[in-house]
Amino acid sequence: MAKLGDIMTKGVFTTARDTSVTEVAEAMVKGRFGSAIIIQGSWVGGIFTERDVLRAAASGKDLNTVTVGEWMTEDPMTVGPDMDSEEALHLMASNGFRHLPVVDGSNVLGIVSLRDVLSTRIARSPR
Repeated sequence: MAKLGDIMTKGVFTTARDTSVTEVAEAMVKGRFGSAIIIQGSWVGGIFTERDVLRAAASGKDLNTVTVGEWMTEDPMTVGPDMDSEEALHLMASNGFRHLPVVDGSNVLGIVSLRDVLSTRIARSPR
């Protein structure tokens, strides 16, 4: 079984909650990130995902002035690097998540996506 520390993406995009949706969305597209971790002090204060960009865009508000703090998921669930990928898959499926921050205490180590977990599962499947 794969551990999240082995399959996570270590290059995590972080931002502050007062950054505009436009600025974060542009950075997500440029960096090919599916999410942004919102750092508050030394902890994960939120997560802003592709879904949040769509919800913000559909609101009709000016995305140049609206902040990610208004659309992010506050205090997201985080997991440790030793969690098994199958456990993470169950957690993501049962809660409707596509991204999970991987942390060690207050240190963000990486992020694991549903795609990461499913790719690992497919690679292990007998053919």
